[in-house]
Amino acid sequence: MVKIGMMIGDRYEILEKIGTGGMSDVYKAKCHKLNRYVAVKVLKQEFSENENFVSKFRIEAQAAASLMHPNIVNVYDVGAENDIYYIVMELVEGITLKKYIERKARLSYKEAVSIAIQVSMGIGAAHNNHIIHRDIKPQNIIISREGKVKVTDFGIAKAATSNTITSNVMGSVHYTSPEQARGGYSDEKSDIYSLGITLFEMLTGRVPFNGETTVAIAIKHIQEEMVSPKEFVPEIPGSVEAIVLKCCQKSPDRRYQNMSEVIADLKQSLISPDEDFVVTRDMDEEASTRTISEAEMSQIKRKAQRQDAYEEQMRLNTQYTRPPMDEEEYDGDEEYYEEDEYDAGDSKMEKITVVLAVMAGVVICAVVLMVVGKMLGVMNTDDIGSKIDPNTEESSSEMLPSDTVPDSGTSDVLVVKMVNVLGWNVEDAKKEIVRIGLVPEVTAVESEEYEENTVISTDIAAGEEVEVNSTVVVKVSAGIQAEEVPPVTGMTYEEAYNKITGLGLTVSRLDSYSATVEKGRVIAQNPAGGEPAAPGSAVILNVSLGLETGKVAMPNMIGWDQIQAEEWIHEHGMAKQSIGEEYSDTVPEGKVCYQNFSENAMLDPGTPIVFSVSLGKDPSATVTYKYNDIIAAPTASEAPDYTSGGDVHVTLVTDSGKVLMDVTTSTFPQSANFYGITSAGGTVTLTYTAIVNGVAESKSVERRVVFAQE
Repeated sequence: MVKIGMMIGDRYEILEKIGTGGMSDVYKAKCHKLNRYVAVKVLKQEFSENENFVSKFRIEAQAAASLMHPNIVNVYDVGAENDIYYIVMELVEGITLKKYIERKARLSYKEAVSIAIQVSMGIGAAHNNHIIHRDIKPQNIIISREGKVKVTDFGIAKAATSNTITSNVMGSVHYTSPEQARGGYSDEKSDIYSLGITLFEMLTGRVPFNGETTVAIAIKHIQEEMVSPKEFVPEIPGSVEAIVLKCCQKSPDRRYQNMSEVIADLKQSLISPDEDFVVTRDMDEEASTRTISEAEMSQIKRKAQRQDAYEEQMRLNTQYTRPPMDEEEYDGDEEYYEEDEYDAGDSKMEKITVVLAVMAGVVICAVVLMVVGKMLGVMNTDDIGSKIDPNTEESSSEMLPSDTVPDSGTSDVLVVKMVNVLGWNVEDAKKEIVRIGLVPEVTAVESEEYEENTVISTDIAAGEEVEVNSTVVVKVSAGIQAEEVPPVTGMTYEEAYNKITGLGLTVSRLDSYSATVEKGRVIAQNPAGGEPAAPGSAVILNVSLGLETGKVAMPNMIGWDQIQAEEWIHEHGMAKQSIGEEYSDTVPEGKVCYQNFSENAMLDPGTPIVFSVSLGKDPSATVTYKYNDIIAAPTASEAPDYTSGGDVHVTLVTDSGKVLMDVTTSTFPQSANFYGITSAGGTVTLTYTAIVNGVAESKSVERRVVFAQE
């Protein structure tokens, strides 16, 4: 049982519980050896008792620990202690993609595609290392506070599926591929299917297949056709729609074949969202019988004639080079002679084959004799090959880097000496650092002194001893300072073109309609103004074509009165489909709080418009608070007569009178981690015994505390 404040593995102090899942609980912890915060994932009791699962779990977790990529949550350590099986991972401060979607209802296609690209890069790195995730879903994707997207739980899904863990434990069936739903073989293309479902949810705010039971949903994955995301959000570009549908094909052969293909199309969709560039594979058409054209038939005939001529020449050459035969050998059987002609051309290969076969036979016989001799005690194999030092422990034969030595402080912790990689090429340096058992983390800095991709420094000095799997920050030269892209949004295309090309950069133009930007002016640019760009790199300019003929730009109705919204729909020839009501924490009661099209979406007359009116804040919603802090011993200013090390009775009571803590202890500081508190604050009371004039007296110190809103 894991408790707050306990120490795991003699180094990880459990600070607070930060999450829970079907198979494990996740805690924030502090590694006291490396002085950093980590996430510790602990297997739940029912899985810890399954020895087969635990074995698989550790193997797969160790495989996941070999992955190093900016878009993957790194695994630092795997261990077990008192039937507690745990994985130590990188602590990522942020929220899951699932919660992010729930907060925003749905994402814009640009944001969804950008997230999908980062997810694909992480999955692709795992696939390149022959590791399949098997449980890609928004709950296993984390968005950090810096906006970095990271995929987590690599290897755990494989451990679970290999032990037939039930679907209610294995996570949501909403994202599983048809082959996984059938219980069949799954590979990299199963992850691609799950990525497509995740992209669908980012774009629409919902999953394509739903049902009352997991079995019903699984059957839909197998049998029902995938619905287009444009049916829910019509403004999704055609290329993004095609990417989703290709990822989610029922047959794995019709999907993308690897993550590189997915990434290429996702990046292209940001540049040309309305272009039809996604290639779909029609397996029926590829396998169907096709009529050979006249040109193809002529080509086949020419090749056949050349082949006949070549064989005829070979036959003549063989006739003239064949050794004469004795009369006894030739019995007038012409067929025998023609068949034997081919043997002459292959005689050299036959000789080589015979020699190799004889050599292989000799080697095999020698090995067999050695084994038999060893069994009968005839031969002494101690003299064969390199001898083993009798003073060397049995475990010393394990393959470890030459710089790896046991830590003198513990018997099971290994340390390595950092190598000197200054001035190395970054790729060579990374390989060497990984070879000795450390984890490289590369950061690029501009430098005129060092060539590009050259190691400038490391945060661990050469020769310094550190624990295996420690992270080494490697600073690498990014070369000379890149050009700063000028801001050109709002300029005419000609002005923007001249300004950008004048700095040695190139321009790529993309035209699109706009309801707000004048024709011929720049709507947006990528990279944005002020961002660095390498000399000669392209700046994409999105140039306005003006208002599309016959189209109407959707306004931002949020905050409008219902009558105002209905008047706009009537004046612009739109169809009022429905009006809903819902609670809103941000929009006042009676005002529009939802619309089915985003601002500036170009709509055809007659398009159905759906909007909702706010009912104000939900009266049933309860605000809850949390308290994550430490309680220190009475200070000298608070209690001058308190003796350190004496017993103190500690209570924490909320303003509503609920007792959260009531303990007597002499050990400080005390960890306090409480959630779901209904009061905004409370009082900590420290009661201790002091000796006054030889008489023991009970004294108290009170502290006011404020809780944080969850």
